[in-house]
Amino acid sequence: MSAKSEVSSRRVPLIAAGIFLGLGLGGFIDGILLHQILQWHHMLSNIRPLTSVSNIDLNMVWDGLFHALDWVLTVIGVALLWHAGGREDVPWSSQTFIGSILVGAGLFHLVEGLINHGILGIHHVKPGPNQLAWDLGFLVFGALLVLIGWLMIQKSRKYTV
Repeated sequence: MSAKSEVSSRRVPLIAAGIFLGLGLGGFIDGILLHQILQWHHMLSNIRPLTSVSNIDLNMVWDGLFHALDWVLTVIGVALLWHAGGREDVPWSSQTFIGSILVGAGLFHLVEGLINHGILGIHHVKPGPNQLAWDLGFLVFGALLVLIGWLMIQKSRKYTV
C-alpha cells in the first residue's frame, strides 16, 4: 500500500463521523427551519393537508419521527467522532471534517428531496405554483453541498500527513 493511500484510508473514521453528523444536522436544519419556523410544509402535508385537527396531529407525529431519525444520525456521528478521536492513527483536519459534514448535509438534501418530494410526493419544499422550482432548488443546493464538501476533502489530502 502506498503512503498516500494509507493516509487516505486513515482519514475514513473522521470522514464517516462528519458525514453522519452532516446527515443529522442537515435534517435538523430542514425540520427546524422549513417545518417549524417557516411552516412551509410538514412530513405528510401534500397527502394529508393541514385542514383538520387529525391531519395536523398526524403531520406532527411524522415530523417528530423525522426529528428522532435526525437525532439518531447525529448521535451516530458523535459516537464515530469520539471513536476517531481515540485513535492516534487518524489524521485530524478541520477541512476534512467540515467537508465531510457538508457532504452529509448535501446527501440528506439529495436523498430527502428525491424520495419525499419526487418519488413519494409526500410534501414539497414550498407548496404552490412554483413548487417544482423550490424542489429542484433544494436538490441543486444538496448537490452543491456535496461538491463543495468533496472538494474540501480532496484539497485537505494534500496537507494531511
